[in-house]
Amino acid sequence: MKIMTAVIRMHPMLLQLILTNFVFLSCLRNGNAGITSTFIRSEYPSMDIPLDNKVFSVPKGHNAPQQVHITQGDYDGKAVIISWVTPDEPGTSKVQYGTSENGYELSAEGIVTNYTFYKYKSGYIHHCLVDGLEHDTKYYYKIGSGDSSREFWFTTPPKIDPNSRYTFGIIGDLGQTFNSLSTLEHYMQSKGQAVLFLGDLSYADRYQYNEVGLRWDTWGRFVEQSTAYHPWIWSAGNHEIEFMPYLGEVTPFKSYLQRYATPYLASKSSNPLWYAIRRASAHIIVLSSYSPFVKYTPQWRWLEEELKRVNREKTPWLIVLMHVPIYNSNDAHYMEGESMRVVFESWFVHYKVDVIFAGHVHAYERSYRISNIHYNITSGDQNPIPDKSAPVYITVGDGGNQEGLAGRFRDPQPDYSAFREAAYGHSTLEIINKTHALYHWNRNDDGKKIATDAFVLHNQYWGMNRRRRKLKKHYVRKSLEQIAIY
Repeated sequence: MKIMTAVIRMHPMLLQLILTNFVFLSCLRNGNAGITSTFIRSEYPSMDIPLDNKVFSVPKGHNAPQQVHITQGDYDGKAVIISWVTPDEPGTSKVQYGTSENGYELSAEGIVTNYTFYKYKSGYIHHCLVDGLEHDTKYYYKIGSGDSSREFWFTTPPKIDPNSRYTFGIIGDLGQTFNSLSTLEHYMQSKGQAVLFLGDLSYADRYQYNEVGLRWDTWGRFVEQSTAYHPWIWSAGNHEIEFMPYLGEVTPFKSYLQRYATPYLASKSSNPLWYAIRRASAHIIVLSSYSPFVKYTPQWRWLEEELKRVNREKTPWLIVLMHVPIYNSNDAHYMEGESMRVVFESWFVHYKVDVIFAGHVHAYERSYRISNIHYNITSGDQNPIPDKSAPVYITVGDGGNQEGLAGRFRDPQPDYSAFREAAYGHSTLEIINKTHALYHWNRNDDGKKIATDAFVLHNQYWGMNRRRRKLKKHYVRKSLEQIAIY
């Protein structure tokens, strides 16, 4: 009891986790496979926010920078890529920055480009790499010129270290509806320091002709309230493909690649759609579900080498992002991830990936640690089985876009599925140290007070099967042994 009291004082959320998991673990002990939530939400209309809403406001001033967003700019978190759009003319691509407000003693020069999509002509898109930064430092930056300039800030992550604490937000399939706004506002109330974005950004491809480009602009202004301050780690979904022969547009990912830069060269990738970064104590791998990935393709070869570069002594947390879930028990997009599972699942198990996040399905679902790597066309081993070396698979495709929720789960719930619910929300993954992290799925309807689904995630490398004598020193680990699911 003394140990538990000390733990709760150390981290108040742990008490919440204990209460949240009590009923769930009771179900497990009774032998039930998992939980299908019967929650029925009060849904906003699944339609895009009207264009005259303030969330789409254009900044004041001639040619003022807009659609500002940042992402990590290197392999280890000492650089950012700052991107923005100037609507009328190129203007300056310079970023002024420093460690004190209004003290811009440093500067970096970026590049500017634009593109056309059908008869739409984009504004001038700027990308500027700001590197040589110090870890765990708040920087202020200024873009634009004269009275139209704008000022923002960001904080770099702690240095690469196995015990660096860090909190990621996880968002997928966002769009620009009132449900999307609810998701974004709830994330911004969390303690998230960077967003792992799981693809399907603007849903501009659901429009036609010039409105495709215009809806990219509105989305950029909509998310700027977060993306200008917190790095979003981008991955692409099917709504970024924009293959539209009837408009004469047949270059996949054209708008996305022009607007959203990634640090792919830093991880020796040949394509910005797949890449890797290291941030704090996490090694994050971004895969492209809609690029070739079978054996000997560039993505396959790159992932083979990148997994070898992972050093769990320095970055113990190995996280993979993709758009299409490998395990999904929803009627929506059922089995679409099977081809990638066949190609990569054995690697995920071999390298003991901690967690894989996906979107695409407009609902929430979490799996147990399972694998199906023994299945082939002759063995007859057709069902996933419990596997302590396998990742946890989590679908967070519930950002709020105009296509609405995916409310039809398959019945019965498969044994590998731990929790599933059709509701809008976001997740956070709070890495505490090299041995454990706290995961939390937040249903929009509950605000930030209730962890609708939460658990303690044990690290696959430093976890329960390694260095057990050292783990005894961690009171948090010891006291939570009965409630931790993974």
